[in-house]
Amino acid sequence: MAIRYKIDVLSALSAAGFTSYKLRKEKIMGESTRTKIRAGGLPSWHELNTICKLLKVQPGDIIEYVEDQPDAEE
Repeated sequence: MAIRYKIDVLSALSAAGFTSYKLRKEKIMGESTRTKIRAGGLPSWHELNTICKLLKVQPGDIIEYVEDQPDAEE
C-alpha cells in the first residue's frame, strides 16, 4: 500500500480524551471504522475529516504517501 499512517490514530484519539466508549456513545466514529484503522485500512474522506477535527491536525499529519518498492528479481 502506498499510503500509510504516520501516527497511531486510535492512541492519539485516546490521548486527546476520545476513548472507544466515548467515540461509540457520542456516535462520533463507529466500531467498523475503528477496526479498519486498527488493521491499517484508510478511512473515508468523511472519517478522515472527523479525525482531523478531533485531533486538530491536517491530513498530512496523519497519513503519508510512500512509494512502493519494486520486488527484487531473484
